[in-house]
Amino acid sequence: MTLLYFDCFSGAAGDMILGALLDAGLPLDDLRSALGSLALDRETVWTERVSRAGVSATKLHVRGEGAPPGVDSGPGHSHQHVAGHGHTHDVEDGRAHAHEGAPEGAGQGGRGGGQGADGVESGPDHERPHAHGEHRTLAEIVRLIEGAALSATAKQRARALFTQLADAEAAIHGTPVNKVHLHEVGALDSIIDIVGTVYALEALGVDRVVASPLNVGSGRIRSAHGLYPVPAPATTRLLQGAAIYAGPETGELVTPTGALLVAGYADSFGPVPLMRLARVGYGAGTRDRPDSPNVLRVLIGDADASGPASRVVVMEAEIDDMNPQIFGMLIDRLLAEGALDVYYTSIQMKKNRPGTLLSIIAPPQARERLTTTVFRETTTIGVRYREMDRECLERESITVETPFGPVAVKIARRDGELMNASPEFDDCARIAVAHGRPVKDVQAAAVKAFLDRN
Repeated sequence: MTLLYFDCFSGAAGDMILGALLDAGLPLDDLRSALGSLALDRETVWTERVSRAGVSATKLHVRGEGAPPGVDSGPGHSHQHVAGHGHTHDVEDGRAHAHEGAPEGAGQGGRGGGQGADGVESGPDHERPHAHGEHRTLAEIVRLIEGAALSATAKQRARALFTQLADAEAAIHGTPVNKVHLHEVGALDSIIDIVGTVYALEALGVDRVVASPLNVGSGRIRSAHGLYPVPAPATTRLLQGAAIYAGPETGELVTPTGALLVAGYADSFGPVPLMRLARVGYGAGTRDRPDSPNVLRVLIGDADASGPASRVVVMEAEIDDMNPQIFGMLIDRLLAEGALDVYYTSIQMKKNRPGTLLSIIAPPQARERLTTTVFRETTTIGVRYREMDRECLERESITVETPFGPVAVKIARRDGELMNASPEFDDCARIAVAHGRPVKDVQAAAVKAFLDRN
């Protein structure tokens, strides 16, 4: 099982997360291709090698929409802005650096203060300037996501994340979700941060995400409505279920985008779990603080089979009066929102009515979010749950060559011993159609090719 650990000792923001994943080995060109129509051209996204308090890290850059002439959007942390809240940007002169795939003149990135989440002024460390008026509704963002070269599961996950973001904004401001405009987080660079991270975690084959407690900073930040405590209201709502603490640094260190991604993916919070470390990546924030590195670190490796079992919550609900067409959509929705597994069982209910038992296995911190989805999308009036430990086999995927073409084979091991090998059904089905052969023939050829490897 491939395990990823978010080390959030200096907070978290979307560009820091995606920068760290690029630093850990995700090819920049693969990210550009996956973003598809989100990036206006290949020069929209580039990276820069920077130093933060002596730590070398990858700084992600996105050329901003509507940036002032001669000023590229600087890297940093994305923030939400509230409609009607005026703000100004102080542009600082950047120093030229060598960039990976950077457009000509990209070294002079602009950086600004301005407001952060909920109209709150950006903290000193994580900020990214945007043009005024950059905002989109949830429906507009969903249309952009459909243009990305992502798998169906990744697109559904991205849609679910933005829906969660819109729900938080609507709850804070008392606005219907379909009326919410996602300012700043609805800007192109923040959309790239979120959609890019969804793609990156899938491309890197991450099976499980664990995070450290998040350093949210401390103190207060000024908004158009007065002083707010750190973290700001929308960020706080998105961090529900996550482990947080106030570090000594003053200012806002966790942004809405960072909160959304870390809390949305991590199934537990705590110290680094037992793992065989394979990759390390550092993603840089905008400011270079002399006293501590302004970076987010990711650790990627294989989960140690001798480690403790993971904790999950098992949720159940009985359904006996729902349109059958909804069941398929419900599985996709729950999986996109963080469920580890979803399945149905036919049952006989009281008054001898046939029914369906919905079962969901999920990280404990996803329970409240998934319960809301079950109540919203189904006709059930009750959900029960219990927490338990589980142990999973180590998993990996390899590709074997068959007479019909390459087929991915999923392998499961325990303590290095092979327990199971199964050809990827989607590959077999696609190849079978292309060759006009039964799927079982392609499956048999894949199994034979796997066994003949040794």
